[in-house]
This record gives sequence, C-alpha cells and structure tokens, in this order.
Amino acid sequence: MTNTSELSSMQSEIELILNILRNKKILILGFGREGQSTLRFLNHWLPGAEIGLADANLISETILPENHSCTLHTGPDYLQAVDKYQFIIKTPGIPGRLIQLKSDQILSSQTDLFLEAFHKQVIGISGTKGKSTCSSLIHHVLQESGFKSILTGNIGIPCFDIIPQINPTSWVVFELSANQLEMSKHSPRIAVLLNIYEEHLDHFGTYDAYIRAKLQLIRYSSIGDTVILHKSLRQYYSGNAFLHLFPDPAQLQNAHPLKLRGEHNQWNAQAAVLAAKATGVDEDTMIKALSSFAGLPHRLEFVGKKNGISFYNDSIATIPEACIAALKTFEKVDYLIVGGFDRGIHYEILADYLLQHPVKHLFLIGKAGQRIGSLFQKNNHEPIIIHLVENLNDVFEIVRQCGQSGEICLLSPAASSYDQYKNFEHRGEVFKALVAEFGNA
Repeated sequence: MTNTSELSSMQSEIELILNILRNKKILILGFGREGQSTLRFLNHWLPGAEIGLADANLISETILPENHSCTLHTGPDYLQAVDKYQFIIKTPGIPGRLIQLKSDQILSSQTDLFLEAFHKQVIGISGTKGKSTCSSLIHHVLQESGFKSILTGNIGIPCFDIIPQINPTSWVVFELSANQLEMSKHSPRIAVLLNIYEEHLDHFGTYDAYIRAKLQLIRYSSIGDTVILHKSLRQYYSGNAFLHLFPDPAQLQNAHPLKLRGEHNQWNAQAAVLAAKATGVDEDTMIKALSSFAGLPHRLEFVGKKNGISFYNDSIATIPEACIAALKTFEKVDYLIVGGFDRGIHYEILADYLLQHPVKHLFLIGKAGQRIGSLFQKNNHEPIIIHLVENLNDVFEIVRQCGQSGEICLLSPAASSYDQYKNFEHRGEVFKALVAEFGNA
C-alpha cells in the first residue's frame, strides 16, 4: 500500500469503504489470495481494528503482518467463528449457503465493498465462459486507445490491491466470477454478461442459485449505467440502464479483425466493442486495437505441430458448451480429450453433438470422463473409437501409435481439473509439456 497523500485523489472512495468498516468487529472468512489482500488493506487503513481470520487450513505466521493482533480460527470448525463478529468479509471460495447470520450481522465481500466505492469507474465482466478473454480484450482496447485501464478480479488480481493505481480518469476492468458476485449488492457502471451455463454446482448447490449469483452483476444497474447482455439473457433485465444486446448476426458477417479462432470469440469481441464504445473509444482506434490482441493461454491455444499433428490446448473449457464451441472451430478433430473432476453437470448435450459430429478418437479421463462414456453406451457411437484412460500420458502414447500427418489433437475437457491438477492452467501446462516431448521418443 502507498501512503495517504499518494491516494488523495481517491480519498473519498477509500473513506467510503472505511466508514462501512470502522468500529466493527471484522472477520475475514477465507485466507487465500483475496483474504490476504483484505488483511493488507485493513492493516494499512484501519490500524488497531479488531480482526479475526477464519480458514479451514492452518494460517502460517509468515504471511501475517508483523506485530499483528488478529485472532485466528482454523480447522474443520472454522465457520463457527462467524457468530463472534459483526461484519464478515467472505472470500470467493466459501459458499454463501454455508453461512448462517444473526439479524445484526452483515455478510459482504471485497468485491462488493470495492463496487460500492468505485462503481462509476468499473467495467464488470462475467459469464460462465469467455470472461477472461473479454476482460483482457477490453483492457487491451482501452490501453491501445490511450485510456488508463487497470485489470483486476477473477483474472488473478484482488481489487483492493489495485487501489493505489486508481486515479479519477482510470477505468477498472473487473473480471467477476459468480463466487465473487454472490454477496454483491452493487453493480458496475458498465456491466457485461456474456452467457450463463450450468457450472459450479458444487459451490452453489443448484443451477438456480448459480444463475442468481451471476445476475447480481446487473441487478443493481440504474439510470446512467450500461448493461451489455447476450440476447439469450434478455429476459433477466428490466431496469433503466442503457441496454445493448449481442451477438448481432449482421456484425458477425463483418467479423472483427481478430487473431482468435471461433465464432464464440467473435461474440466476445462484440461485447468488448460495446463496452469500449460506452467509454468513448472511437471506431477506427478500436479496430486497430482488436487486430493486435493475441489472446490468452489455454483458450484454443495452438501449441505446435509435431509429426504433422496439430495440437490445441483448450484447458479452460470446463463445461460441455465450451467444448462444443471449440469443436465447431475446426473442420474436423481427430483426437479429442475430455473429462476430469465430476461436478455433476449434464453432459447429454456434448454426447449428442459428438454422435452427430463424430471425432476419430475420444479420450475419457476421470469421473467426468466415465460419465460421458456412459452416455455413449446407450447409442451406436461408430465411427468414434473410445478410450478410457487414466491421464494425459496415456493419451499421448495412443496418439503416438495412431497419429498421422494432417490430424488435429484437441484438449477441451468439458470438466474441472481438480481431480489431478491444481487448476485448468496446470492441466494445460502439462498438456503443452507432453506436446513438446512428442516426437522425441
């Protein structure tokens, strides 16, 4: 954190947050990246505040401030600490449905506190899929257009950490997950909602609860704000903000000059263009900026060509709709890798698509892969050759034996990675490492 004089231009916004928290007994619920960010903020701006830290895991003294006076609540019963505090700042990883409040308690989040204070400068982007690409694209367009843009949120940067960078002319591009929106009672100045598909049922319990969390992005939009919605979500907004819908088929015929593959990325670009226009970016500057955007790793990422086989890493595809969008990008996929941690989402849509648009080899990994495979047992899946494998190493052994020049191998799992990997990035990096070794054996 910087000192108060360096932040004088945004002092009123910071003071708004501090007034909400001042003279309250505060619990930081969850002490991962965002929880640690919240503690740094409180330690700097509210020295002496009565703060508790609650987490299922042990909290190392090495990540706590020197001479801290925080009360630690750790272990399997950490949620019992909630009863002892007035103001609970929940981190995204803890489901709100697990928390029971008394009438005099307040449950909030770093996201909601930030949106309340900095609403007028925030472009918030959410959606089951595409939000990182769309957020990064908006950020890129704004920077290329001479605006000061700061990227934060679910992309890996806690919003309290960027406060020292904000000035009155900054735009904050905030990627927002459903977990972050769950506690939110404020909407951003410009809200972009890309799509809603069945996902994260392990966190929310039901699909309806997940939808409600996503809709918090636009629920509090009002006159003077801008809401940008996918057409399929039009029914969910009846407020007074400026409303823009996408995709526009006419615009898709005159596709934006993107390096990114896939119609779904053209949709992301349309949403990004509408958001950038709402900030005042001119058309010519925007087109130039769009053409220079290189995309993000693990999203239909071309990894390389080995022994004539082209390998693509789409590890971000953790739902069937994302896998289908990836498949539609190619004329033909010869080797498709799906499966992983089973979150209980429905896979019939993917099985139906593959039966109508068969790949040559289908690799099934993990519990999700087994469940996808069970859907094919009820149907004649010729000419698809189905392989039930343990891991990516097994996949590459088979591709090495069967592969022919001109074929395509696609990792687009349609499932979470948490059975074997830390996250989807880790899974994608393992895939890329195996591609690098392919052909050397």
